[in-house]
Amino acid sequence: MTPIISEGYPFIFGCAVLGGVLGLSWHPYVAVIPFVFMLYFCYFFRNPKRHIERDDSVVLSPADGTVTDIVPLETDEFVKEPCNKVVIFMSVFNVHVNRSPIEGRITLQKYFCGRFRPAYKDTVGFENEHHVLGIENDRIRISVKQIAGILARRIVSYVTLDDKLQQGELYGMIKFGSCLEVVMPKNVEIMVEKGQKVAGGQTILGRIKD
Repeated sequence: MTPIISEGYPFIFGCAVLGGVLGLSWHPYVAVIPFVFMLYFCYFFRNPKRHIERDDSVVLSPADGTVTDIVPLETDEFVKEPCNKVVIFMSVFNVHVNRSPIEGRITLQKYFCGRFRPAYKDTVGFENEHHVLGIENDRIRISVKQIAGILARRIVSYVTLDDKLQQGELYGMIKFGSCLEVVMPKNVEIMVEKGQKVAGGQTILGRIKD
């Protein structure tokens, strides 16, 4: 996997070309603005190499960001039992690639068109464009929802129904500021708290209770 994901190349090369054209045809100082954007896009679309400690007894964070809410639910469309929902907000400065929280097979995949409200609003999980994956193995069923925000206008998925994912494996991204929701059954002990910073593929969101 490259240090910059392929979705970033059109933005990076576009800014580089625009900067070169403006610098040559107008003034070198004018080229500074597109080159600054080019550097930002290199930063935004980064894909840092991470060592994933795989453990089938834990649920890892699918994304970098901040835990903004932990909500108990009576049930869930996929989990189909009492569960907890952990909401992770990603700012435009966070790594935006998403990783599978567990090892398992994708047995649910749904994409919903919707609005583009700010990703920190309480209702964005219902109103905004979002993409849901249901992942399961012999021990657990969880769902992960990518939610577009006011700047995020495209949800990218690298996987499809029936694909097998390794824990920590990249499965998609959301462009420019967004959030994710992870729904886990009640037998998973929540290991994070509201306001905590998390790292995709590294921070343990929950631990399965035997």
